[in-house]
Amino acid sequence: MFQKEEDNKLTQILYSCYFAKSREGEQFVPEHIFTYQISGTLHIDDGYQSHVFNEGDFRFCKRNNLVKFTKIPPENGEFRSISIRLDQQMLRDFSIEYGYDKVHKHDSEVIHELKPDPIYKSYMDSLVPYQFKQPENQKLLSLKLREAILILLQTNPELADTLFDFTEPGKIDLEVFMNKNFHFNVEMKRFAYLTGRSLATFKRDFEKLYQIPPSRWLQQRRLQEAYHLIKEKGKAVSDVYLEVGFEDLSHFSFAFKKKYGMAPSRL
Repeated sequence: MFQKEEDNKLTQILYSCYFAKSREGEQFVPEHIFTYQISGTLHIDDGYQSHVFNEGDFRFCKRNNLVKFTKIPPENGEFRSISIRLDQQMLRDFSIEYGYDKVHKHDSEVIHELKPDPIYKSYMDSLVPYQFKQPENQKLLSLKLREAILILLQTNPELADTLFDFTEPGKIDLEVFMNKNFHFNVEMKRFAYLTGRSLATFKRDFEKLYQIPPSRWLQQRRLQEAYHLIKEKGKAVSDVYLEVGFEDLSHFSFAFKKKYGMAPSRL
């Protein structure tokens, strides 16, 4: 039916479905996403606040942001959701046709918890019969995506300022951004982009600010946060290493012992 999550990260209608145990991860959200939670529970942290979405909930996630998530299938069931990806070219074409040519204010909210509305469910149900992977359905796909935009604008007119804001990230305060987002395990070029810099400028500004390379600062900052979470908050090592941005437990344990002189489990 819909293109599955593993098949194509950039598909415009994404059907997420799996059994098994809870799944954790993080991702960069490059385009606006309109999502329906069919079953299961999603915990998501956008760096500003935490959200919980249950069966029947709808959400809108703004582009160019980093998020951490935990997907939890229901007991003896499966985690399922449908996400609509609204790309910039489509939104530009729509804004020209409908006269949305000015952004009145910039929206600082990353994730909008949409209030229940029967039109959301009717729209998502209408997607089920179609197989958008087939080339002959591209015109129909285009119509369904435009329908999603119209529905969002009808139910949440204030989203126009977000949907039709086509500016790229501007140069922002590096220290504030890094202290808020150090725990995201993304490539350096992604950090650079989100702070409005080229990779070379990002590294130069970073070393001017901290007097050490960004990779070294990130490891030290993550280890400091890990120490606090284990020592002061009593969190398990197996949970902490992912939470602060390390890829695997062995690397985390080695770096932690090197910095603090003991294995994290001894705290």
